[in-house]
Amino acid sequence: MTIDAYTNPDFTLPKKFIFFLAALAGIIICDFLILGGTEIVTTCRNREERKRLISERFHNSVQLLYEMIISATSVMSFACAYVVLNHVYSLIQGTHQSGILGQFMYVWENWKDFVLLLLICLSCVLNTILDKLIIPLKRLSRDDIASIRMLGMFYVILILMFLNVIGDESEYSPVMMYYLGLMIGRFVYFDASFKDFLLAMKNIFIKLPLLMLGLTLSGLLCFFGFEAGFLLERNYYIVGAFYTHIFLLIAVFIFHHSHILNLIIKIDKNSEKSDLTDSQ
Repeated sequence: MTIDAYTNPDFTLPKKFIFFLAALAGIIICDFLILGGTEIVTTCRNREERKRLISERFHNSVQLLYEMIISATSVMSFACAYVVLNHVYSLIQGTHQSGILGQFMYVWENWKDFVLLLLICLSCVLNTILDKLIIPLKRLSRDDIASIRMLGMFYVILILMFLNVIGDESEYSPVMMYYLGLMIGRFVYFDASFKDFLLAMKNIFIKLPLLMLGLTLSGLLCFFGFEAGFLLERNYYIVGAFYTHIFLLIAVFIFHHSHILNLIIKIDKNSEKSDLTDSQ
């Protein structure tokens, strides 16, 4: 396998548009599934309260799903960068290199762990840029963002575990260990109480359906991409998964800024003001 194998010359612009439409359709289906679930859990409320709760919970849940896709894409970018860099190193290992490649070999052989930490920090910066500037999700509180980002790490860890099971030749163990360490650190830190731990677990458990929804969406889209030949099996699978999340991210960007969902379920102004107050 050469570095050229990371690109697919047959993945032309029309095919990219088809794949994007598939990502857009996946987001639409997930939004309607969230709407259906919201209507089911609010069945017992009176008409006015039910209308308010459907609007509030639907838009909050949709933004939580979008935040998970943003978080997963950011984490996936680090995992994909690690795999690509490690592959480049394996290609030139044992050869004499000068210039940039020579410097890269020296850094990778002597400072690999620090490079991984730097990539993690960059993925966190990318996550913040995406959900604060490019796709601002203003309805979410800090606790919601913290818990959904942690689920985003778990989301990617599950994908990496699956890739190891199906026999992808890449080495994902260091990536998984780093993010498992971050997740454990989020649960158990030096001044955390047992109450804090239970609260964090509760927030994670409540949002597990969104995790399953996100995994199903990305999994089906990846399957479609590989079956249609848009993503190459001779690629590392993590590269195809990263491409998939890029298309999902673009679909989320369009949906969020077009405000199409507001035409389906109007935002309750009072709940929106309350959410904005809580997130500040």
